[in-house]
This record gives sequence, structure tokens and C-alpha cells, in this order.
Amino acid sequence: MSDLIKAAWRNYLLQLQLHPLRTKAITAGVLVGCSDVIAQKISGIKRLQLRRLILMMLYGFAYSGPFGHFLHKLMDIIFRGKKDNTTVAKKVVLEQLTSSPWNNMFFMMYYGLVVEGRGWGLVKNKVRKDYPSVQLTAWKFWPIVGWVNYQYMPLQFRVVFHSFVASCWAIFLNLKARSVAIKKA
Repeated sequence: MSDLIKAAWRNYLLQLQLHPLRTKAITAGVLVGCSDVIAQKISGIKRLQLRRLILMMLYGFAYSGPFGHFLHKLMDIIFRGKKDNTTVAKKVVLEQLTSSPWNNMFFMMYYGLVVEGRGWGLVKNKVRKDYPSVQLTAWKFWPIVGWVNYQYMPLQFRVVFHSFVASCWAIFLNLKARSVAIKKA
């Protein structure tokens, strides 16, 4: 079994090198899908909602994987690949003031509008009510992840690492983004 795992890992690393954007997008999609399955089970849904799962995987594949790919490339360009503590702190602060608020807002809107199929007014009210606590929680959690990511992860692994941690965060966001009416279903 360990030879199989080693071969799979080598193939994954090769794909990451040959097709970085595609590999990161697929990885993000799979991890978001896994987090959605867990969130569905935690929230008491008896039968897996396949449509929801596919829409969540689409979010990871089409948005979060590519967004992370280009964000980390941009950060490396802006800060020229430096990894000293001051530069890492600047990267974390920049990420937390720009992409963190945007990503949390976008996820909540995507979830309400696309996954739940709610109208704009209901989604806007849900975001207005819950976004501040979501973002404050994010600012308690993600700076630590960002520090580890920028300080210790090579550029090609940053999105993979971030996607893995984000799959745990997505469980929280997924449960927070759900509408009350859906919880009772």
C-alpha cells in the first residue's frame, strides 16, 4: 500500500509541476467537496445532497483553486519571493485585508444565490447579519495559517496547503452560510 501512496504522490507532484493551475483547481474542488460532505453530515442531513456537493466542488474548482494560484503568484511577484519575518508579516496583513474579506463575502453570496437558490434580498440580509462574525472569526484563524504558508511552504505547495486548511474552514463557513429555512429541511 505504501508503494501505491508513494507512486500517487509522485504523480501528483509531477502534475503540480506540469499543470499547476489545473492541479490546484482539481485539488481545491475535491477538498471543498470533502468538506461539504462533512458539513452535510454534521448539520444532520440524512441523505447526501448531490446537487449541493457538485456546486460546492465547482466553487473549489472554478474559483478557490485558481484564485489561490494567482494570489500566491502575485504575492511572490510583489514581494520578490522574500521570506524574512517582516515580508511574511506584510504578506499576511495584505492577504487578510484584501482577499480574506472578499473570499468570505463571495462564498456567502455564492452559497446563498447558487447553492441554495435564494433571492438576492434574502442573501443580502443573510450576509449583512452573519458576515461580520464570519470575518472576525477568520481574522482570528487565517493569519496563523498565512504565516505558516508564507514562511514554510514552497510556492508550488501554498495553494495545496491553503486548500487543505480551507477545507476545514469551509465546514465552518458552509454551516454558517446555510439559511435557517434550509436547516429545517
